[in-house]
Amino acid sequence: MMAGLAAPEVDSDIEHDLSRQSPSSWQTVVWNDPVNLMSYVTHVFRTYFGFDAATAHRLMLAVHHDGHAVVARGPREVMEAHTLAMHDFGLWATVRKEPS
Repeated sequence: MMAGLAAPEVDSDIEHDLSRQSPSSWQTVVWNDPVNLMSYVTHVFRTYFGFDAATAHRLMLAVHHDGHAVVARGPREVMEAHTLAMHDFGLWATVRKEPS
């Protein structure tokens, strides 16, 4: 710290709220759509996320049968980037806060 400069005051309530938020408290969710083939969704999961064949297939089946699958968890900014990438591949995806 440089001489003569005071440390900024931080509201302890805000600091406490920020410390409680987990950096991995966000999800990227891919939703079922009537357009993309199951093989294509599996391909996207393998190439973009680097999932092995079995994991990519399992997630694709969750999207197909359950209507959606959580494909990633992490910081909000990273999940937003994943969501945009899924849009670029033509998939429906959203970011959501991890349920408590």
